[in-house]
Amino acid sequence: MIVRSLKDIIGTERDVQAETWCSRRFVLANDRVGFSMHETILYAGTRTRMWYANHIEAVYCVEGEGELTNEDTGEKDRIEPGVMYLLNEHDHHELHAITDVRTVCVFNPPCTGRETHDENGAYPLLTEEDA
Repeated sequence: MIVRSLKDIIGTERDVQAETWCSRRFVLANDRVGFSMHETILYAGTRTRMWYANHIEAVYCVEGEGELTNEDTGEKDRIEPGVMYLLNEHDHHELHAITDVRTVCVFNPPCTGRETHDENGAYPLLTEEDA
């Protein structure tokens, strides 16, 4: 059994900071459970373009308001507490955080914790064997 607390993650290498977001990584590839789980906060007033070419991501909003744009279709969806979106087709997307938006994200394959968004907004496909 694994038990982790947010207070034990903040300020460690599992607490990844970026210009428009921070990501607290609760479950990573080295936990060997087949997925990773992160709490991600997107900062109010920012727009973050992403494209997970190598991962499927499910995102559940627990706090805040935003707008999700599917960049391939132009479709827009309101993001608010209780809304989940699944990037099951490696969708190019942008999240406009109207307020701070706090989400819980699950990735498959699991992230290692070393990933950073590239110029396309994608994470590289890393494995624990790459360490």
